[in-house]
Amino acid sequence: MIRAQQAFLAFAFAAALSAQQTPPAAELPLAGLETQWDIAPVLQEIGAHAGRLLGALERVDAKAWVEKGASETYGEQVQSCKVQAKALEDGAKVLARNPEQLAASIELFFRIQSLENMLGSVEEGLRKYRSPADAEALASLEAETGANRDRFQRYILNLAGDRERQLRIMDKEAQRCRAVLTAPPPAAANSGKKK
Repeated sequence: MIRAQQAFLAFAFAAALSAQQTPPAAELPLAGLETQWDIAPVLQEIGAHAGRLLGALERVDAKAWVEKGASETYGEQVQSCKVQAKALEDGAKVLARNPEQLAASIELFFRIQSLENMLGSVEEGLRKYRSPADAEALASLEAETGANRDRFQRYILNLAGDRERQLRIMDKEAQRCRAVLTAPPPAAANSGKKK
């Protein structure tokens, strides 16, 4: 029991010493992963773009479409797009401050996709019940974020891959430590003296 405690203390001391010699993981650049200061402007632009989309959606009058025979579903879709655009704008600004949050990044990306899907239907309504030029203007505004969306998607994939790599390393190290701590003490060498 004493040997196990001594081994544990020796291991803890070595780990503490090692931690002092290497910078914390948060300060190390992640292989294949953009740094926080590289991806933060992308997220800020995604948020700003969502704000511009929200402004364009505020000018859409789906009630007038219903008077022209459109389904009331268009009104619901326009409202849903406004909600998604506002949530995307706010979420991107928050995430830009700490972009290494995997769950928040995935949620934000799903919002982008959801908004893009609904905007297709709103553009169809604009084309049919307002004017093709307005539909094209909204489609053009929507397309402005394509490069940032793609870059953000690559960032999320790299972030997820890096988290998996870190978990494998931590698991391997935990298994090694467990083996060291649970190993039977080495057999005492028989020095030839009788007790």
